Amino acid sequence: MRRIAIYGKGGIGKSTITSTLSAALSTMGYRVMQVGCDPKADSTITLTAGKTLTPIMDYLKEHGKCDSLEEITVQGFNGIVCVETGGPTPGIGCAGRGIITSFNVLDELGAYQVFNPDFVFYDVLGDVVCGGFALPLRQGYADEVIIVTSGEPMALFAAGNIKKALDNFAERDYAQLRGLILNLRNIEREEEIVYDFAERMGVPVFGIIPRDKNIQLYESRQQTVIEGDPALNISRSIMKLAEQIIDLGEAS
Repeated sequence: MRRIAIYGKGGIGKSTITSTLSAALSTMGYRVMQVGCDPKADSTITLTAGKTLTPIMDYLKEHGKCDSLEEITVQGFNGIVCVETGGPTPGIGCAGRGIITSFNVLDELGAYQVFNPDFVFYDVLGDVVCGGFALPLRQGYADEVIIVTSGEPMALFAAGNIKKALDNFAERDYAQLRGLILNLRNIEREEEIVYDFAERMGVPVFGIIPRDKNIQLYESRQQTVIEGDPALNISRSIMKLAEQIIDLGEAS
């Protein structure tokens, strides 16, 4: 089982990329589980095709405890196991604590043993790396980290903070930073800017996602482009990226 945390600034497109990677790997025959770690609880929306998915924190608020994985998981596109941690009421409580609580529930219910995924993706908000949001990095939940960025200053700033958090954990043999995925925003000299940034960080850029209107088109239909039309150029780009992620694991 490979456990990969995908971080990035809010709004950078990491949920879209995570979901399309989940979809791509599932079509290759891998068992995939995706855990959305954002209070908005919208990471898996393009994988569930409108199926009701109750975030773990919402379920706990209503029922006090959770006794069954069926209450907090949905089998989405191609059998992908979809989970959302959710979070506290806006303005009340700590969103990071919601992640910690949700992960404890998944452990108590034996989620990883029950579903036995080949890949687990944690889609994590990367603007802040407080204790809760850093949990996948430092508690053995994730073995690998991928950062999604663009060439925009705030996206690179968030990426730098995530790298600093990983450096702080380096001596404890926690998650390893695999590299960056560049989600193009078509700003001037974008690839040059990000490659220079990656060189200074000492990590590779192993994927570039071009801007493509088909992503938004299929998102409006609650689908990934992999499900919507696997023959599209953007779908093939995602499939290639998924293959690179597979190769990273085989090389380590």
